[in-house]
Amino acid sequence: MKKKTQDYLSNLIWYFTIFSILGMIVETLFCYATMKIVESRKGFLYGPFCPVYGVGAVFIIAALDRFKESKTKVFIYGVIAGGIVEYILSYGLEAVYGLRFWDYYYLPFNINGRICLLYSIFWGFLSLGMIYLVKPNVDKLINKIPKKNIIALILFIVLFIDALITFTAISIYQERARRVYYNEEPLNEPSLTQQLFSNEHMLKTFPNIRLNTREGEIIFIKDILK
Repeated sequence: MKKKTQDYLSNLIWYFTIFSILGMIVETLFCYATMKIVESRKGFLYGPFCPVYGVGAVFIIAALDRFKESKTKVFIYGVIAGGIVEYILSYGLEAVYGLRFWDYYYLPFNINGRICLLYSIFWGFLSLGMIYLVKPNVDKLINKIPKKNIIALILFIVLFIDALITFTAISIYQERARRVYYNEEPLNEPSLTQQLFSNEHMLKTFPNIRLNTREGEIIFIKDILK
């Protein structure tokens, strides 16, 4: 039973890692295809991860794999689960990055612009593809990895540290921008953070982070720091 639990948790970490990397690749290619620019679409400061995709994949697999005997249940529960994930992530990303990555106010049957019926239905179809097509092949890949549980533990530690560093870096970056915007004294910070989280590095990694001002405006930090 203990081994089974370890394998299950290990697989969840692998799902998060794999789909976060794939998500970053997809986002980067989509950005280039639509805007003809190569721009960072990472969610972590150092690792090549777009965690929105990793969280979504883990949630769908953990919630729906038990219902794989019924495609109808997978679809219906996928609609519901996808809506929940999207709503929670919308709040979380806005809190961390200071902006909404999507807004569905222009679509009918939306809830606070964070989710809408149309995209929730897309989540249902995505869930079908994930459970019946993608997951079985990813499982085969994971099972071929030697010492996969040990490596998964290392990955978890690396991801956790990267997430903490990212949150700290973004907080410092936003505070710098706020002080520049309001013509206040520069942030008194150690030289180490100035080097590790330099404005150049932050701008390159997170080009679309915005600052919520006291007046309720939302401004691109790259425009403030010009």
